[in-house]
Amino acid sequence: MNLRKKLKLYVITDRRLKPEVESVREALEGGATSIQLRIKNAPTREMIEIGRKIRELTKEYDVLYFVDDRLDVALATNADGVQLGPEDMPISLAREIAPNLIIGASVYSLEEALKAEKEGADYLGAGSVFPTPTKRDAKVIGLEGLKRIVDSVKIPVVAIGGINHENVREVLNTGVDGIAIISAIMGADDVKIATEEMRKIIEEVIG
Repeated sequence: MNLRKKLKLYVITDRRLKPEVESVREALEGGATSIQLRIKNAPTREMIEIGRKIRELTKEYDVLYFVDDRLDVALATNADGVQLGPEDMPISLAREIAPNLIIGASVYSLEEALKAEKEGADYLGAGSVFPTPTKRDAKVIGLEGLKRIVDSVKIPVVAIGGINHENVREVLNTGVDGIAIISAIMGADDVKIATEEMRKIIEEVIG
């Protein structure tokens, strides 16, 4: 499996914008290459039920399925991977518990990026590139901060934070391997069309 190619268009759920399962189906129809289940403050049982449905859909489309923060939910739903932030379970411990999972690390600075790579992350989610309505307190690293991370690590980098159809080209030009999207796809009137349009731009710029 070519992880870099699978991370090209990484779509993240947000129930404040759309229900998870139906929106994931539409994003997959539109050409998403990875899906992340991101639910804050929901009962574990509910997350597992939703995650299992998403797992089935992503298998159908041969797309990677990740869970945000929750290693237990990732394992219970047979996910391909988990995304861990600086305050979540240490990467080394997650690797010990689940040696076969792809582990992504959320990083907000060059220092965190280098640390996560050293600890054994398989890829980085780096941002926030721009201010984002999804995470209002997110530290903005800008295009320059993103490029510094891309130029300093060997593992794949996925850019996240405030990326939309208008600014995605300049983000891709930093050399990132993929783009993580929430609002520009999940907040669109038509999730499938928004995904198709984003995938088309990505293919034009990085192939």
